[in-house]
Amino acid sequence: MQKKEFKKLIYSLSFDDLASFLESVGAKKFVAKQVFDWIYHKHQYDPENWSNVPAKVKEALQAGFDFTLPKIVWEGLSVDGTRKFLVGFRDGRTVETVMIPAKSNRKTLCISSQVGCAIGCTFCHTGTMGLTRHLEAGEIVGQFLAVTKFLKEKVGPEERLSNIVYMGQGEPLHNFEQAKISAMIFTDERALGLSQRRVTLSTSGLVPQIKKLDDFPPINIAISLHAAHNDIRTELMPINQAYDLDRLLSAIKEIPLKAHRYITYEYLLIDKYNDRKEDIEALSRLLPKEVSKINLIPFNEYPESSFKRPSISRINWFRDELEKSGYTCTIRTTKGSDILAACGQLKSEMEKKVNLWSEKPV
Repeated sequence: MQKKEFKKLIYSLSFDDLASFLESVGAKKFVAKQVFDWIYHKHQYDPENWSNVPAKVKEALQAGFDFTLPKIVWEGLSVDGTRKFLVGFRDGRTVETVMIPAKSNRKTLCISSQVGCAIGCTFCHTGTMGLTRHLEAGEIVGQFLAVTKFLKEKVGPEERLSNIVYMGQGEPLHNFEQAKISAMIFTDERALGLSQRRVTLSTSGLVPQIKKLDDFPPINIAISLHAAHNDIRTELMPINQAYDLDRLLSAIKEIPLKAHRYITYEYLLIDKYNDRKEDIEALSRLLPKEVSKINLIPFNEYPESSFKRPSISRINWFRDELEKSGYTCTIRTTKGSDILAACGQLKSEMEKKVNLWSEKPV
């Protein structure tokens, strides 16, 4: 059976890409700003509603690009206010996207960059899926747009997302170019206009791509470290066989940091596995205190996992010992675990793909 071909999504175009296309069809440069304004500021996704855009330009855009938003197939609400969305794309594939509420009305969207993941971390539910395909930049941006639309229509017109973390399904640097374009759109004032400090990309440690981050928008970078010993990290993250701690830390030193920025090291705490005194000592030898922030993530249990979550007293002890060693250290609050929306628990629910496009969105 022949694979169906789809038009490129309009949401996959950076501002410069859109301006180049419009110039090729004889439009003035300022029209690109008008188009971005309709899409990203006014949230009007049907060109027929764009009153100040010439008809010929709208026709050219509709002929060349797809304006379809991803579909929210299913939505679950946690007791703590976290919302998990099963988001469907044009080919019937799905990813999970999570909205996490915090203080001061901050709402962080945890977005996916791939359908599945090729990294295969043994602690991660997504890793059991394998990799199906990369997401197009417009599918990454589309998660933000679809959830924004849902919140405004179903929760309240003033609802808005304030932060983005590339911590959903997939390894974003494995999908480098599309993740880069999406980050450009998220932080471009002519588009979604989020502060660079409000966008964070988490990577498992793809060293060749880390070395290319000087060509990436200067957003926050988080490293999924999870162990300070190579043997333990290899057990948790097979990628460590190719890019061990020495190679990873050498590459991280080359990341251009803006003033007063840190590299965040995510450290998954697993009971009686990597929560020992010798792990604290190894972290102290490994990470430079002046530019390192350690985010402790108590393991979120899921069906079929053999790992266990440490006790609260053990988690607090681990943090206190790191702080005594001179590190800035936080404990990530677990949210959405009752709907399998917490860190490491995301996995597309395959049965919900049935009749994906046969019903109206949630």
